[in-house]
Amino acid sequence: MGELEKYPWLPLYLIRQDLISCGGWLRPSLEVKNIGDVFLEKNGQNIITLPSMDLKPENSGIETQVNKLIEDLKCESVDVQRVATSELRILTKHMENRIVIANCGAVSLLISLLYSTDLGIQENAVTALLNLSINDEIKAAIADANVIDPLVHVLETGNAEAKENSAAAIFNLSALKELMLRSGRSGAIKPLVELLENGSPQGKKDAIRALYNLSVITENKPKIVEAGAVRPLIALMDPALGMVDKAVAILANLATVSEAQIAIGREGGIPVLVEVVELGSARGKENAAAVLLRLCTSSKRFCRQVLKEGAVPPLAALSQSGTPRAKEKARSLLCFFRNAGRV
Repeated sequence: MGELEKYPWLPLYLIRQDLISCGGWLRPSLEVKNIGDVFLEKNGQNIITLPSMDLKPENSGIETQVNKLIEDLKCESVDVQRVATSELRILTKHMENRIVIANCGAVSLLISLLYSTDLGIQENAVTALLNLSINDEIKAAIADANVIDPLVHVLETGNAEAKENSAAAIFNLSALKELMLRSGRSGAIKPLVELLENGSPQGKKDAIRALYNLSVITENKPKIVEAGAVRPLIALMDPALGMVDKAVAILANLATVSEAQIAIGREGGIPVLVEVVELGSARGKENAAAVLLRLCTSSKRFCRQVLKEGAVPPLAALSQSGTPRAKEKARSLLCFFRNAGRV
């Protein structure tokens, strides 16, 4: 989910930690490599912390609690890991806890648990990482920890909420340009498009925000089109769904490549775009006009179709009353029509 977290969990402090923690009877007498250790060794990673910061006195109790939970993350018991990730998930909801949790070394362990076959652990871990990524310093640390492949794994294998939160985490992290490239190269686009098409309303919102960031990068544009994004983007331009502006903004980014232009025409995007020029928000009209300009200048067939849909009157109105960029796009398109002898 894009917004911070709903918490349907029972109060975990009611559970007796001495009965379930690795410090109690479940800890094996010999040290056992768990999924976290295997992941960290395989990827050559150390526990990731932020530059040391002086903890406020009121945080000392949290630090003790977090260190205990981190030990439980390393435990072989799935039950112990599930409780520990759930408690960390709740703690990361609060801004003042996030630096403490990162400084205690939770980031790499949480990333390793994205590969857990237990869907509850996986969901808790990705949600905790999503909450941690709101902090800019921690976001950079997470980005440096090779998190994209594990997040893609969650997008492909997780439950509905885990997929939503993985998409939201990719959105947060893709504010960093290098992560935009890495996400496109790591296979994030296809499962994001699947979430866009088949997810819950919240899942669609999380996917569309992540895809918007990725669509800024030229290298990603053909991949987004090839993954089949154009059809669901056009479907999401229904005003009742509340995602018109973001959908048309992605189409405007994609329309710089020929694959997208062809797909927009093929999937019935032209009448929808003309409607946005006429009835959309200021930003929606601007981006819709930009897409139509790309389509018309690339294909006589598209040009005829745009005119057939009655685009001239709304474009003329936009050329007089839109944003500066909208006016420029509308005037350029009207001028193109005149020069082509179409109006």
